[in-house]
Amino acid sequence: MTITADTPSARSTAKQDPAPPRLPRRMRKVYALEDLEPLARRHLPRPIFGYVEGGAETNASRADALAAFSEIALLPRILNDVSARRLDTELMGERWDLPFGIAPMGVSALTGYRGDLSLARAADAAGIPMVISAASLISLEEIRAAAPRVWYQAYLPKDEADILALLDRLVRADIRTLVITVDSAVVPSRENNLRTGYKTPLKPSLSLLLDGLTHPAWAMGTFLRTFLNHGNPHFENASAGRGAPLLSRQAVRDFSGREFLNWEMVKTIRERWQGRLVLKGVLHPADVALARGAGLDGVVLSSHGGRQLDYAVSPLRVLAAAKAVSGEMPLMLDSGIRRGTDILKAFGLGASFVFIGRPFNYASALGGEAGVAHAIGLMRTQLRADLGMMGLLSMQEMSPDLLLAEGFRQRRP
Repeated sequence: MTITADTPSARSTAKQDPAPPRLPRRMRKVYALEDLEPLARRHLPRPIFGYVEGGAETNASRADALAAFSEIALLPRILNDVSARRLDTELMGERWDLPFGIAPMGVSALTGYRGDLSLARAADAAGIPMVISAASLISLEEIRAAAPRVWYQAYLPKDEADILALLDRLVRADIRTLVITVDSAVVPSRENNLRTGYKTPLKPSLSLLLDGLTHPAWAMGTFLRTFLNHGNPHFENASAGRGAPLLSRQAVRDFSGREFLNWEMVKTIRERWQGRLVLKGVLHPADVALARGAGLDGVVLSSHGGRQLDYAVSPLRVLAAAKAVSGEMPLMLDSGIRRGTDILKAFGLGASFVFIGRPFNYASALGGEAGVAHAIGLMRTQLRADLGMMGLLSMQEMSPDLLLAEGFRQRRP
């Protein structure tokens, strides 16, 4: 008998994929992304949780990013056959299984053990992009090996030679989408970090010891496990070479602002970089138009989760105006997305894709790869149901006519 790839005998002799990691007990009652934050607050030491959760100054920008979605109502259509609905989405010539991805988040390996790998592997399994942060503690080469379709987010170095060396590193690693963060030219107020006791660099102290003793699952499962297995973590991806150790004053220098950023630097990178090039942190429609003119492949409308300029407008509030000047260049959006209905609203106002940050960080901290996969699955389930209840077959059918909100839609002349 000839054994084919589809016969039971062939499957029994083939190498079996490893079983997916089990969801930890503490996450078994997580039914929505909002459930993750209170669990993470209990699991993580106060300074570490505060660093992830907090925004700039009064947290007004962070709060508005969430509030903006609640000000839009949906207008569903009925009696449409939605049995064949689908969530896959094309973005910049690449097709993804879902219309959302994982935003770049620094020091994710401090909140969860090998956190960047947990995020990347879960994203790869779900068919969505994960964006490597320049401030991550695991090398982009290792993350890329675990998830070949990852993107990379850069905080640009000042010197052109250093920029070109970083681009060469990305080419060698076969990174094909480069995201330049442009809303971090100046270091924002860190008062919320000061209140919770978070400092960069981290310093061994009595306070840190007490935090570890009162949060043993994190202390043993993430902090000590990391140091025992991998030594003092370094910022691996800020430049062409290895960056500063986490426990080092040099870390402050390496992430101390980008006052020198300008459009000429972006244009130089566009000339040198052959892959997809995206700007993240754009809010003003005039800057969207400039990005389009500079040949960018896409823009992420973002308030950095409310972590940079306090009272910066929610990206959702400027989406329609940005769409009016973006032409064929796709607009992506992050900051404040927690529900499938949030994604529908963003698409209705003109977004081509969205990214989610903090909830996936919490999921990684609480449950590793299984936790992130669970969070992705919750969003998938919500969004598929929401799309069907809207009477639609695809995300691309979402339009402004299916939304009811004063002030969000582009005004017609």
